[in-house]
Amino acid sequence: MRQMRPALTIFLLLSVLTGLVYPLGMTGLAGLLFPQQAGGSLIRSEGKTVGSVLIGQNFSRPGYFHGRPSATMGSDPADASKTIAAPYNAAASVGSNASPTSRALVERVAAAVAQLKAENPEAVAAGEHIPMDLVTTSASGLDPDISPDAAFFQVRRVAQARRLPESEVHQLVENLIQSPLMGWLGEPHVNVLQLNMALDTLHR
Repeated sequence: MRQMRPALTIFLLLSVLTGLVYPLGMTGLAGLLFPQQAGGSLIRSEGKTVGSVLIGQNFSRPGYFHGRPSATMGSDPADASKTIAAPYNAAASVGSNASPTSRALVERVAAAVAQLKAENPEAVAAGEHIPMDLVTTSASGLDPDISPDAAFFQVRRVAQARRLPESEVHQLVENLIQSPLMGWLGEPHVNVLQLNMALDTLHR
């Protein structure tokens, strides 16, 4: 009993400190110092939340820039015991885990390449290569960004669908390229949601 009492007291004290006080303190501090990030880095338009800069969305219409493929899955509405493809499902962040020799991966990438060629014939005819990030998934399956090359590859298609000058859409992409953190951490990238929102504003 002599050893149990102090052990139990220390256990309860550490549980309260590390399981309650510390998390609540850090949450409150983050909310004060970084309110936007602590709130999920949400993006609002006309008073409505339209997404987050941290989570990709499935843009598929010709007049929008498309993001990276997503390998996330979700429950099948017709059969809860099964799963189906659910792109950018934030509740199921996951990569495909397929190896470079996976036949399913090769077939999926080949299908993505064929689709991109069909959607962007002018870019292909001009000799532009298909950027790797437009046919491969990220580790999380939720990547909201694409490389500048991936955005420029889609400029002709988007400009034609929107009936906008190609140079104007190209300049929009240029303006939204984000540099690596501190100038060296990461790669230049473009947030697809922010790009498409700016495109809608430009089109109006």
